[in-house]
Amino acid sequence: MILEKEIDFILAIDALKNVNRRNFNYDNSRRENTAEHSWQVVVFAQILYPYARNSEKIDLGKVIKMLSIHDVVEIDAGDTFFYDEKANEGKFERELASAKRIFGILNEPLQSEFLNLWLEFEAGETEDAIFANAVDRMIPFTLNCFNNGQSWTEANVTFEKVKQLLRPKIERASQDMADTFDVLIKKAFDEGKLI
Repeated sequence: MILEKEIDFILAIDALKNVNRRNFNYDNSRRENTAEHSWQVVVFAQILYPYARNSEKIDLGKVIKMLSIHDVVEIDAGDTFFYDEKANEGKFERELASAKRIFGILNEPLQSEFLNLWLEFEAGETEDAIFANAVDRMIPFTLNCFNNGQSWTEANVTFEKVKQLLRPKIERASQDMADTFDVLIKKAFDEGKLI
């Protein structure tokens, strides 16, 4: 069959629908899954693109590709809660092994293209990756600010920790996003979602 590898890959990444994340949906009814997160972050990138610090240097098509595949590694490695220092130990190595296995389903050149996009996202050094990382961080942050913040309260996440870990990444990508972050984190704190 001509598209055998492509179909195998699509069937393999269907497993993203079964990877539950720590974050809750906006309506607090359940935890979101990684496939839902991946879809939402791709849409959010398109909306936030005009606010990017260096939008003229950002390839939005590449950012969308990057965001659409960056969490595929969670199929094997699981979702690692951003604020869990212990769980983050060895995260890159676990996810790299997963990336190699899952992207390895595909033929070249797509196999290398996806792996390189994932590596670029993880390194967070190019304009595209800086913006993609900021958008990826804004989604769960925003949901926690507007739902009941349960993933934060369950883990006793502090105002200072969120600000210290997120704000520099977001500000690096966009001053407008950073200004919005400042308003939302104050809202979350005032509402008791952060300690």
